[in-house]
Amino acid sequence: MKNTNPIGLFDSGIGGTTIWQEIHKLMPTEDTIFLADQKNAPYGTQTKEAILALSHKNIQYLVDQGCKLVVVACNTATTNAIQELRSSFTIPIIGIEPAIKPASLLTKTSTIGVLATKGTITSDLFTSKLKLYPNVKIIEQIGYNLVTLIESGQLHSQEMKDLLQLYLLPMVEQGMDTLVLGCTHYPYLTPIIKTLIPEHILIIDSGEAVAKHTQKILGEHHLLTPHTNKGSTVFYTNVNPSILQTFAPEDIQVQQIEF
Repeated sequence: MKNTNPIGLFDSGIGGTTIWQEIHKLMPTEDTIFLADQKNAPYGTQTKEAILALSHKNIQYLVDQGCKLVVVACNTATTNAIQELRSSFTIPIIGIEPAIKPASLLTKTSTIGVLATKGTITSDLFTSKLKLYPNVKIIEQIGYNLVTLIESGQLHSQEMKDLLQLYLLPMVEQGMDTLVLGCTHYPYLTPIIKTLIPEHILIIDSGEAVAKHTQKILGEHHLLTPHTNKGSTVFYTNVNPSILQTFAPEDIQVQQIEF
């Protein structure tokens, strides 16, 4: 594998673009390919077997494009399939999971809220991670329908605000002082969330940590690009590209493909 090959990322939809943004910001000279499997979004309501099959298909596509490393830019896919995926491919595969560890270090009330999909919260990996923090109260909340609303272009709808209020206020009442956004779609909700919860509550997502870990793994495998010019970027989707295009940088034309 050549160090000039691209970094690949995939998600069930537009959420993974929040991870792409952090990777591109940290390593702007790296070529990147982002794959959005929007036809099958959201993954959070799929079975474990379906999530594994879809994730395998997505990584195979990125491998066929010559990617030197793949970031599973989806919490649900990571928590349900990462071990099987790593045993199926020879390139490095980076997973992403809710940022409970940094939240546990930052909380002052020892009370953390985790907003995530059903697929993440009910996964064995997520459940096992919770046991690592016996001294922290972790309030789990499934974000029913949030991804669907984002994917259908209703990010700023009244329904979105109503759902967020329904999910977040009970967590606030239980003393949460740190909120973990456990889905890569959810950072796009941060401005709305800030209007609904007290300003002292910290909001944490995994994007920056994943970017730094990706850079570290590339370095360990001698796969960091030697190029000093701005890297190229391609965004792919398997549905009409109009929604993804609104979350892509202005200079990137989203391409619709069959996969």
